[in-house]
Amino acid sequence: MSAMYGRLVDLLVGRFEVDRAEIGPDTTFEDLDMDSLFLVELLLVIQSEFGVQIDDDAASPGDTVAQVAELLERHTTSAASSSTASS
Repeated sequence: MSAMYGRLVDLLVGRFEVDRAEIGPDTTFEDLDMDSLFLVELLLVIQSEFGVQIDDDAASPGDTVAQVAELLERHTTSAASSSTASS
């Protein structure tokens, strides 16, 4: 899995006290008993800790951990590309 996936799992375990054994690439946030309000909080923490700008509604409870990691990867890559292009 990607480095972003690992960071996301570490965040879920360290900050939100999710059992690491319950998290897999195909695990949805619903599987982890996390609703849309939780996801808004998670995305706000991600913005703060990872320095990524992402909409509050960019993920849904039905999304897998791997899907959200890919979303973050794309946002990180596009942010890096645009800051490099403007330099």
